Amino acid sequence: MTAKIATGEDISSTERVAGPTIMFGRFMLPDLSEHPCQVSELTPDGAVFITTTVPEKDAQIVAYLDDIGRVEGLSGEVLPGGFRIVFSHTGQRRERFASRLSGRSAKNTTAGTDLRRHSRHAPSDGQSYITLPDGRVYPCEVIDISLSGAAVKVDVMPSLGTYLMLGKMRGRIVRYVDSGIAIEFLKPLNTTQLSTQIR
Repeated sequence: MTAKIATGEDISSTERVAGPTIMFGRFMLPDLSEHPCQVSELTPDGAVFITTTVPEKDAQIVAYLDDIGRVEGLSGEVLPGGFRIVFSHTGQRRERFASRLSGRSAKNTTAGTDLRRHSRHAPSDGQSYITLPDGRVYPCEVIDISLSGAAVKVDVMPSLGTYLMLGKMRGRIVRYVDSGIAIEFLKPLNTTQLSTQIR
C-alpha cells in the first residue's frame, strides 16, 4: 500500500510513523524568524506543520523536531491551520532520517492516545479563563472536557507547548482546534472532579 505526498512520489505505508503521535517542533523561515508548530502526517519525505504562521510556497524551511532533530525542506501547499513541508534530504541523509523515525515510532506506538482515551463531555458552565505564564488572564469557553484535557475557545493563540492554567487546572497546549486550543492536564482529573464540571 502506498501514498503520495506533494512531490508525487510513492511512499510505502511502512515508511509512515506508525500509530498516533503528538510531536512538536520549531521552524525557521528565510528571514530567520522562528515559529512553533505541531507536526503531523510525518514521513521520511515530508510532513504537515500546524501553525499560525504560513509561509509562501517554496520557501526554504529549517526545522527542529522534538526527538528527531534538524530537517530542511520547502514549504508546499497551504492547509487548514498550517502547511505541508517537503523535505529536501536524499540518499543516506534520507535513510538516516527514516531510521530515526522508525526508532521513535517503535517507542511511541501508543503515544498521543492519552488525550482521547477518556470520554469528552460538555461542561455545565463553559465560561472560564486561562492564565498564561506571564500572568495575563483571558476569558475562554470550555467546549468539552475529559479526565485528561479540554478543548477551549479563546481569542488568543499561545505557542504550542505553552504551560498555563485553565481555571485552577494546570496544563499545556498540545494542539490548535477551531477557534481555540486543546489543553492536556498535567495531573488528570478524578471522576469526582469531572462530575462537578459536566452536565
